[in-house]
Amino acid sequence: MFGRTSRARRKARPARSAEALRLDRVRKVYGTDEAAVTALDEVSLSLPAGSFTAVMGPSGSGKSTLLQCAAGLDRPDGGTVTVDGEELTGGTEAALTKFRRTRIGFVFQQYNLLDTLTAEQNTTLPLRLAGRRVDRARVHEMLRQVGLAERLAHRPAELSGGQRQRVAIARALVAEPAVVFADEPTGALDTRSAREVLTLLREAARLHGRTVVMVTHDPVAASYADTVLFLADGRLVGRLDAPSVDAVAERLAHLGDRTTTAANAAPHTVMEV
Repeated sequence: MFGRTSRARRKARPARSAEALRLDRVRKVYGTDEAAVTALDEVSLSLPAGSFTAVMGPSGSGKSTLLQCAAGLDRPDGGTVTVDGEELTGGTEAALTKFRRTRIGFVFQQYNLLDTLTAEQNTTLPLRLAGRRVDRARVHEMLRQVGLAERLAHRPAELSGGQRQRVAIARALVAEPAVVFADEPTGALDTRSAREVLTLLREAARLHGRTVVMVTHDPVAASYADTVLFLADGRLVGRLDAPSVDAVAERLAHLGDRTTTAANAAPHTVMEV
């Protein structure tokens, strides 16, 4: 689906860090005193550039909090988050917003498209917000690569759910971010559309070197990733490389068996992918 990047465009890009994402002892607590809930408990991990990682766990395990802290949408109460070689924690909100617009892409379950804008206009929105020049030819090519060459002027209400999510993926990739965070990107899609969206995310990593971090509850979606990380009670409790649907489902079924998890053996070890 995605064409390979030209040599000229590769040279024009700034150098990327070999380590796309790093969390060091990240902690997040909601509430105070007896009502305090630890959403993330000293989480440490390292993801290389160009990897596709799925994050899974039961409801309340900390999946969404992990994504929000890693993407700079929420500030952890402790620890550090480093994206593409730059630490996110400690900066001003204005600096963080600018960083997100240039180095981070987002794909959400409910698309988050603006109803009054066309597919082309929704795709270029991150560039306009960042004050960057819009290369319409490149935007058209991006939309062609996600199968929407004939839908440039269509608004979200005129598109199917799968088409809307493909616009969201084009929007996430158009600014050439270092990391793309996807929060349940197939949760609202039918099976065929979900498969197409997951293939696009996998190609973004394999062909374009983007680092994709996807939160999902679906073993089928997770099987498209290179690695699956499992969370339970705010801690990383395991990983699975080259995942299959059956292997993911089996691991999820046994997450409660805390005696077999690597996290209990070494709770503060950096989990490298």
